[in-house]
Amino acid sequence: MSLNRRLIAAGFVDVDRAKRFMGAPELASLSEEELLSGFALSADPDQAVLALVRLAEREPGVLRLVGRGDRSMPLFRLLGASEALAEFLIRHPEHVGLLDREPDAVPTAVPPKRLREELLRAVGADPVDRAPVAAAGGKEAYRDLRVAYRCWLTDLAVRDLCAADPLEAMPLVGRELADLAAAAVEAGLAVARAEAAERFPAGDVAAVRLAVIGMGKCGAGELNYISDVDVVYVHEAEGVGDERAGAIAASLASGIARALGTPGIEPGLWEVDANLRPEGKDGPLSRTLDSHVAYYRRWAHSWEFQALLKARFIAGDAELGRAYEDAVAPMIWASSERDGFVESVQAMRRRVTDNIPAHEADRQLKLGPGGLRDVEFTVQLLQLVHGRVDESVRLRDTTGAIDALSEAGYIGRSDAADFDAAYRYLRVLEHRIQMVQLRRTHLMPVKEPALRALARAAQGGTAAARPTAAELAEQWQQTKKAVRQLHERIFYRPLLATAANLSTDEVRLTSDAAEARLKALGYVDPRGAMRHIEALTAGVRRRAALQRQLLPVLLGWIAQGVDPDAGLLGFRRLSEALGESHWYLGMLRDSRAGAERLCHVLANSRFITDLLEVSPESAAWLGDDKELTPMPFEQLWQENASKMRRHPRPDSAMRLVRLNRRREMLRVALADSAGLVDVDQIGRALSDADRAAVLGALRVAETEEFRTTPRATALLVVAMGRQGGREIGYGSDADVMFVHRPLEGADPQEAQQQAQRVVARLGQLLTQPLKPAVQAEPKLVVDAALRPEGKQGPLVRSLESYREYYERWVLTWEKQALLRARPIAGDDELAADFMGLVDSVRYAGDATPHEVTEIRRVKARMEAERLPRGADPARHLKLGRGGLSDVEWMAQLLQLQHAARYPSLRTTSTREALRAIAAEGLLPAEDVELLDRAWSLATRIRSATYVCTGRPSDVLPRTYRDLEAVARWCGYPHGAASRLEDDYRKAARRARHVFERHFYGFET
Repeated sequence: MSLNRRLIAAGFVDVDRAKRFMGAPELASLSEEELLSGFALSADPDQAVLALVRLAEREPGVLRLVGRGDRSMPLFRLLGASEALAEFLIRHPEHVGLLDREPDAVPTAVPPKRLREELLRAVGADPVDRAPVAAAGGKEAYRDLRVAYRCWLTDLAVRDLCAADPLEAMPLVGRELADLAAAAVEAGLAVARAEAAERFPAGDVAAVRLAVIGMGKCGAGELNYISDVDVVYVHEAEGVGDERAGAIAASLASGIARALGTPGIEPGLWEVDANLRPEGKDGPLSRTLDSHVAYYRRWAHSWEFQALLKARFIAGDAELGRAYEDAVAPMIWASSERDGFVESVQAMRRRVTDNIPAHEADRQLKLGPGGLRDVEFTVQLLQLVHGRVDESVRLRDTTGAIDALSEAGYIGRSDAADFDAAYRYLRVLEHRIQMVQLRRTHLMPVKEPALRALARAAQGGTAAARPTAAELAEQWQQTKKAVRQLHERIFYRPLLATAANLSTDEVRLTSDAAEARLKALGYVDPRGAMRHIEALTAGVRRRAALQRQLLPVLLGWIAQGVDPDAGLLGFRRLSEALGESHWYLGMLRDSRAGAERLCHVLANSRFITDLLEVSPESAAWLGDDKELTPMPFEQLWQENASKMRRHPRPDSAMRLVRLNRRREMLRVALADSAGLVDVDQIGRALSDADRAAVLGALRVAETEEFRTTPRATALLVVAMGRQGGREIGYGSDADVMFVHRPLEGADPQEAQQQAQRVVARLGQLLTQPLKPAVQAEPKLVVDAALRPEGKQGPLVRSLESYREYYERWVLTWEKQALLRARPIAGDDELAADFMGLVDSVRYAGDATPHEVTEIRRVKARMEAERLPRGADPARHLKLGRGGLSDVEWMAQLLQLQHAARYPSLRTTSTREALRAIAAEGLLPAEDVELLDRAWSLATRIRSATYVCTGRPSDVLPRTYRDLEAVARWCGYPHGAASRLEDDYRKAARRARHVFERHFYGFET
């Protein structure tokens, strides 16, 4: 292979330049092979070759490190990754020995104590009492301090760059950078004291105790390679006046900044930034501890407590520093109780994003969407909200805090792992970008060579792969997307704001405080409720820990229901059934909609609570509106058919069909509780679930029959009544008629008997008990009372029998009943023929005066005889004045009179018929609206009664508790039971007036 190709393979961009430098006299003693194998380890070989030539010129001994296998790695990794540190070694070639080491795959940390001792010695200070012992001039001390600092920085950079897994090493690197910065501040303070003694009496300077509090990344122990070091100063003095002590403390603070940051022969390290102090730039540079505490108690903003989360003593007087930490800690962890705290933190994050310059937005590693700030703000907000009672999350560093939040259950394990990996990756990129020039930057490079060098610098020192610029860009984009999604899901988690608004006693759930709160919330049996709480929160398992966090919020939501005690019991049973299910705990923690909906149904619906107990996994739907969308009939039947094919045994197949129906009833009820479906959608969805069950039962019954007996007939199930109109409620029976047609050549009597056996078996299959049984679950009772001749007639007739009957004997009420006939299961050809017969009867022509009179007579008789004894006609939803029967009979009378002329009236739906009646001008639109309102409200109340109590009822509830529950279910606010009653009475009264005027033909 030619040299050019070998240079390209090694990663060089400018091949001609590389050849010139490799041929330089300084490198003449090295072979091409030794050089190329070394430069292949470099992130940027073009940069590394120039640095090597210049370094060899100053210190030829460095060439001993080339061609030594792994021991060459530190040299080439550093020269190819950091031009600034290479320049440092060129300025100070006496420290080239830092590169002569065996690289560690897993780097070890230098103890903080050693770093302090070394940097204090560098400025001539005693590491024990930190007092300067040398009279060196300020500039020389500055130089010595900075050189010593950069020696240790170079040592750390080598360990970092040679680590096998930079992501694993990242927390150690950040911690050591913070420790090194703290040691530099300590040494800078020693120099500052020597300088201050030249301006103030030495005794006064010695009497002023100064503590330096690290903030931001330095305080957190996760510093960058180059960053402002945020600090706060606190001082105390004995025997020195306040004004003099403040002046001396300010002088010491200024001296630290000069020692570390002013220009000099050896460049400054970084800026010491004290702008996070009370009042910022407008406040004094240093304050006493009492002054700090007074400010934070009275004047501090929410963001200042967020900043204090990272506060850590790093230099100066240790006793005073610890006292500062102890004084501010209670205020930090109580800060989330401030009004609007969570919202203010969220708003601050949005402001940071909004203020990014447009030309930087797509390059920001730190501030942009999906950047480091998204991780840090999310973690800090969770810590501040939950850390007031949970000390396990009171950590300063981000990676440690993520792990603690995950262990405590505040972040899901997978989310925490993703967050941690993304944060480490972004920090490694930030470190490598800053390492090049040791400049404070958070922008991704743009040019391809720089991106490629960054990709190589970010990989492990022993990695053989050579990632490309495109691969780096792709991984960065994926990381940003993942971080942003996690940030938006967790940082804007509504439960955070709710939890933050609770008092500390409420959050802690101590026995006395909890019982008092439970009683105040409306729990009738607070001691019983406490037993449930203790059962839910006992132990050290993850579920118990999460329940301890969430229950203070959930208890309040459960208490908003009509029966908080039953709601809490239901919550306990559901939680015990689901155990450690990650999705359940995650929904409670991450989805306000899911958690609040669950509390709502448990405290308001006996029906749903019972169904959830036997189908607890269905609670997952509450957190996702899509899962609450009712399944259409086609999908339900396809699922039933598939399961029946896999389970050919009749009992197993029918059990699955029944379970599917129960599941869909639960789905509809949950969607109803969430306000996602209206009256019409509920009726259609429940009817579809019943239809799929009836069709399944028919298939099972036919399969059983035809296994032993040849098929002699085709069967059809026709829905009638509200089932035919797809307007049923949760407790409705299935009104049906059965039709059969003997097959060609079959004995008619045998066909009739076979049809009767199948129909009888169908009814049994639909009502046989399920295991586990649910008391509130309505069985699907098949009611064929609307067949010809009613209960006196045969249960099933042949098509020809129906034809003969309708041609000769049909009664007016039977024509009326046929208005709602709809085929739901059985033979399609038979269905078409039968519905043709039905249409010829129900839409035959205008009802005769005799038929109209007969309909009126039957209705009046029904009102007089069928209304239960003692029932209040104003409260009976079905048969009472202005109830469902009035509206439906009004619509059906008009259909019988006009459907032959107006096709729009040919519908089985009451509400569709009413709309057609208004459109055709058969009734005034305002009268139709009154009828529709009464019908809809009665239907809604009927369903709500069943859902809330678990019992069917056609009467407006009388007890306040039941009426309140129904009112809540119908969308009324708390305490509006009487309003619901008034609204229904008014709607029914007005509908009755319309009914009497148009049905009976007289004014009231």
